[in-house]
Amino acid sequence: MGGWSHDTSQENIDAASMELVNILGPHGLTSDIHVCRAHSSTPWSPASTSESPALVAFPNQTSDVSEIMRVCSRRRVPVIAFSGGTSFPGALAATRGGICIDFQKMDQIIAVHKEDMDVVVQPAVDWQDLNAELATRGLFFPPDPGPGAGIGGMIAMNCSGPNAYRHGTMKAWVISMTVVLADGTVVKSRKRPRKSSAGYDLTSLVVGSEGTLGLVTEAVLKVTALPENQHVAVAAFPTTRAAVDTAVALITSGLLIDALELLDPYGLAAINKSGMADRQWKEAPTLFLRFSGAEQVVKDLIRRTQQAAKANGCETFEASGEQGEVDGIWGARKAVRSAFNAMKKHPSDVILSSDAAVPISRLAGMIDWTNEIIDQAGLIGSTVGHVGDGNYHAAIICSEAEEETARKIIGDIQRKATELEGTITGEHGVGLELRDMLVLEAGDSGIAMMRTIKTALDPNWILNPDKIFRLE
Repeated sequence: MGGWSHDTSQENIDAASMELVNILGPHGLTSDIHVCRAHSSTPWSPASTSESPALVAFPNQTSDVSEIMRVCSRRRVPVIAFSGGTSFPGALAATRGGICIDFQKMDQIIAVHKEDMDVVVQPAVDWQDLNAELATRGLFFPPDPGPGAGIGGMIAMNCSGPNAYRHGTMKAWVISMTVVLADGTVVKSRKRPRKSSAGYDLTSLVVGSEGTLGLVTEAVLKVTALPENQHVAVAAFPTTRAAVDTAVALITSGLLIDALELLDPYGLAAINKSGMADRQWKEAPTLFLRFSGAEQVVKDLIRRTQQAAKANGCETFEASGEQGEVDGIWGARKAVRSAFNAMKKHPSDVILSSDAAVPISRLAGMIDWTNEIIDQAGLIGSTVGHVGDGNYHAAIICSEAEEETARKIIGDIQRKATELEGTITGEHGVGLELRDMLVLEAGDSGIAMMRTIKTALDPNWILNPDKIFRLE
């Protein structure tokens, strides 16, 4: 690759700081060590103290971001973006120091075009806040990652969540964006058309690029009608295989189910122990399903789902459209990530997880194999996830002494996924942790093509360096 160089000397950072204060004002920049640390290391994506930025900048508008990037480009200072801070695989670690741009002041819903079914937002808008506002207008934005995620990070990681089963991942909902390149150039990828075949698809190029090609400062997103008559169902099974076989049967049936999720006994035990749900759950392999639509349509969906579940030995099946129960049941599913913390035996215990996805026909065998290798290693793990689209998470809670073994298992899971024509990461992104495995999926020529694009747009590799692939 060659040609990149950074200057993070204290003299250069101090000089950059003076320029940035002139752009942002005295309250638009900080070097506070605790603030800087919090912007590189989070409970979900820990980083070492040496991987913190020297400064955190707080722009108010696109022109501020452009000016910041002009300074950093000229001075060759690395830059990492921050919106919600919920990313997983080391995506926020400032491996080369430099500056973090926190978009917290750019959190506005700029416009809602109900007739066009789109919305214009800034990068720090929380997806849950966006949906609360859209609901007052009968509209809905489907991508639903973990709580706290901001639109900018969701675009950067091409996030998804339970709703991806029916509605697709983040890339399906981004019409266009305003993006600031490494040299400060401001690019509008498109206007507001629902479709276009004009030139390269710059929007899709940036979605999923993890902040390595440009910084999104505004986005036009598709929205859809607010789901009506929402119902949920839960079905418990004697084995994980029976639950997954039911999921596969539902997937191949063509039924329009909104979401299809799996929790295993350990995941439900974590929820029970954490107290994060309003009930105690049967600790058995369980499918969580969500439906919406006209009353008779939903009744038929639930009836046919129950039939498929019973055909695979379902032990219990319950469904509800009462709003309190809908929120409580689905809230339990969404709480599982946080609930795993309750299962730690010691504060120093580590939670490691995979994010593999495989073709649907190979999902049951993949999950069985995953559970077997975790058991054989004598570790405690949980297999949960978005089985509706073949994406599942194997979470392992282990002591520091067991971490090396657990990391090997996580690596084996990701390698196995590529052998089955799947992916190493369905929704969390590559970041630092998976970059050496990307070649298993993309191949040497694929990596070379990505590097060529990166170098063309960011010749000094200052945007989120070391992520997706190594600089060297």
